[in-house]
Amino acid sequence: MGYGNDILSGKRRRPVPELAAEAGLVVEDAEGGFCGAVLRCEKDAVVLEDRHGAQRLFPLRPAGFLHEGTLVTLVRPRVTAPKASRSASGSTKVDGLRARTARASRLWVEGLHDAEFVERIWGHDLRVEGVVVEPLHGVDDLPGLLEEFGPGPQRRVGVLVDHLVEGSKESRLVTGIDDPDVLVTGHPYVDIWQAVKPTVLGIDSWPRIPRGTDWKTGVCAELGWGEPAAGWRHVLSRVSSFRDVETPLISAVEQLIDFVTTEPD
Repeated sequence: MGYGNDILSGKRRRPVPELAAEAGLVVEDAEGGFCGAVLRCEKDAVVLEDRHGAQRLFPLRPAGFLHEGTLVTLVRPRVTAPKASRSASGSTKVDGLRARTARASRLWVEGLHDAEFVERIWGHDLRVEGVVVEPLHGVDDLPGLLEEFGPGPQRRVGVLVDHLVEGSKESRLVTGIDDPDVLVTGHPYVDIWQAVKPTVLGIDSWPRIPRGTDWKTGVCAELGWGEPAAGWRHVLSRVSSFRDVETPLISAVEQLIDFVTTEPD
């Protein structure tokens, strides 16, 4: 007795899996038996190279190859957009950056430590924008320095001041500076060191230093960091991004960068 149809014809065939034709993948042409590694994918074909160096082009046809004995359909690999890398400040990093010609505007900070700190976190952004950071070694003569510099619409000055809190010496020194081309911002910390989160440095909190004692000297003595120069190297070495510092400093610096890089109306 015969059967009208193959008794297996009603069963579904197992789908042939797809496999991305990544460079180096070893496959065998299902028809001709040529075995080789993927060199590259073209629009509708793949180039294989065998162990003798012979190369052949094969169309990307359904169920056209064997991979480890299993029939597969090779497909072009997906092209994924590279993830945007971030600078230490959290901004999108510009790869292959060539520093922009420096603007006439300036960003002034109180000392060398402040300048190094700003460079550590915002250096990439400043080079993109062409902003030069200059240490003042204190703000005692800020009005005179501004008069000498001569700010203007294309020659703005942003000033970052330590310990800018009500009633401090610093707040009294900058009172009265009223120039549309000058912006003074600051942070509440005694020194820029203190803007680093204590946990980053492996301490519970910054020590309280009695009035009359140099703050950096007192901190280094309390924490066993040696002389202030060694203490500063220790602090700076632990800072790698904006996540390591307190928000008031981040806000102050970014406000100044925006000010000196925004074209006036």
